[in-house]
Amino acid sequence: VQLQASGGGLVQAGGSLRLSCAASGDIFRINVMGWYRQAPGKQRDLVATITSGSDTNYANSVKGRFTISRDNAKNTVYLQMNSLKPEDTAVYYCAVVSASRNYWGQGTQVTVSS
Repeated sequence: VQLQASGGGLVQAGGSLRLSCAASGDIFRINVMGWYRQAPGKQRDLVATITSGSDTNYANSVKGRFTISRDNAKNTVYLQMNSLKPEDTAVYYCAVVSASRNYWGQGTQVTVSS
């Protein structure tokens, strides 16, 4: 499985960004898709996940501000990020679980200025 993420950038606090991640390759066994983030000097943390049945899970820090969704026809997962805060600044990684294996995309930088 290959993952191609896009949509990061620089935004002011309170602004919005939408991340996209398209999967290709052995996509037929993908069940969970999600986003993680890693700030400088910190560990990589879960942001949100979505199952093939559209069940979602969010980190407490983003609940009510971020929305994860997926388009199964396009094999793409999205992360709509609203009301961004400087503490959301990080490299964001998409990830999928396929046949019990984890796959990671390249990171995309999100920078929120105060």
